[in-house]
Amino acid sequence: MTTQTETAIRPRLPDWLKVRMPGGPRYIELKQLMRDSQLHTVCEEAHCPNIGECWERSAATFMILGDICTRACAYCAVTTGRPGTLDLGEPFRLAATVKRMGLKYCVITSVNRDDLPDGGAGIFAACIKQVRAAVQGCRVEVLIPDFDGNWDALEKVVSAGPEVLNHNIESVERVFQRVRPKGDYRQSLELIRRVKEINPSMPTKSGIIVGMGETMDEVRRTMGDLRSVDCDLLTIGQYLRPSIKHIKIDRFYTPAEFEELREAGEAMGFKHVAAGPLVRSSYHADDQHTAAATQLTQA
Repeated sequence: MTTQTETAIRPRLPDWLKVRMPGGPRYIELKQLMRDSQLHTVCEEAHCPNIGECWERSAATFMILGDICTRACAYCAVTTGRPGTLDLGEPFRLAATVKRMGLKYCVITSVNRDDLPDGGAGIFAACIKQVRAAVQGCRVEVLIPDFDGNWDALEKVVSAGPEVLNHNIESVERVFQRVRPKGDYRQSLELIRRVKEINPSMPTKSGIIVGMGETMDEVRRTMGDLRSVDCDLLTIGQYLRPSIKHIKIDRFYTPAEFEELREAGEAMGFKHVAAGPLVRSSYHADDQHTAAATQLTQA
């Protein structure tokens, strides 16, 4: 029976947002592997609705630098607080786990670590290096924070040579400050621009969450802003409220509206756009990279 509190947190979901509860054999195996390796995944920490599907196909997004974030974004389920000490052994455990999983494509993200001088960029670079050393041919995508505008930290990650560098804009400019009070819309765009300045051939990626009070026209403008800094790949997905402490869902976008945004993005020149109710930053990330690599090769 649904309580009033549960309804206030999350309104009744439309049919296109309903997914099966995770629990297959591969899911259970990977869950135990993550605990044995003392690793975190954004799949778990952010309550991703695709965790069952992705883990059954041996795809997971590792979350490094601990599980406590120094920021408190209004839409995010990750715990906010004072992080623990830096774990210098994490890159080695992560690489060993990637090898045990037999991954050919690895996605690495993190909490925000504003308490660290480089925001954790050195650990990102070490993770890329160790994965490459442990698993020959494994491609690495990183989903990085803004490093509080520390461009030396950004260069440290780009120089490590990930196949894709992702930084999520998350929302439109008008809504941005309300949902990401410690972030900066223009700074996020500048980060993506600088990636291309450091390495023009590196595919860049960003993501937008819809349903937090924006309009379709504002989403299109944000997509245009991302293309203006030569962002290659884009994800657009529906916001789902993690708890009563988080911003309310403004509305549910329909599959037809997501398709409209996908077509608009392709017309703007994105090399690949994944748009749908359950799309998240790392959803089928390997397919997005393949699409981008193919177009870059043909260019």
